[in-house]
Amino acid sequence: MTDQTAIFAPAGARASTATIFGQVMFLVAIAIGFLALGTYVGRDLAYGTARILSFAGFGMLLISGFGGERFRVGPFALVWLFATALVIGLGLGPILYLMIEENPAAVTQAAGGTALIVAAMGSLGFVLSKDLAAWMRPLSFLVFAAVIVSLVMLLFTSGGNPIISLVILVLSAVLIMVDFNYVRKHATEDDVIWLATGIFVSIVNIFISLLNLSR
Repeated sequence: MTDQTAIFAPAGARASTATIFGQVMFLVAIAIGFLALGTYVGRDLAYGTARILSFAGFGMLLISGFGGERFRVGPFALVWLFATALVIGLGLGPILYLMIEENPAAVTQAAGGTALIVAAMGSLGFVLSKDLAAWMRPLSFLVFAAVIVSLVMLLFTSGGNPIISLVILVLSAVLIMVDFNYVRKHATEDDVIWLATGIFVSIVNIFISLLNLSR
């Protein structure tokens, strides 16, 4: 079993790549669990309420991205990650459950496609000998810009744009590769929570993009 207490080790503490990878993916799995709980609890919310919660979840991600070390290391950062996942899930609840009722195969295919993309890009990131750390920041900003455009389009139009969805999917998939590469080459235990947050967000982006493309 993964030693969860190691997540809160002193600054500069180091562990094996396998240990750090296990900690990161353990937190990603819990975050996905909170997301799933949110979608279930929020399945009957009004669409207006769900949209507000979606923007709130996105705002929480922005705060964690620019809020400094408090949102990257320690118990508060851990709680913030899980709370963010729950709020995003609440926002997705009504739309996701409507799709499950109308086209369950599309949801199943999107989930399976997400798993395959994450496995493929994560494996590629691990095996590549090249250090991809320099790609992380520009890719993150590109994904951020694409998600902003997508949210604005959802707010002021009748739906998402397939081209934007495809762009978000590709950028998020590449960012998964970069994150896994960073885990192998640079990560310490102080990086576990923010890496888990980034991978979680990329997984959600890929899943939503695949759902949008299936419409």
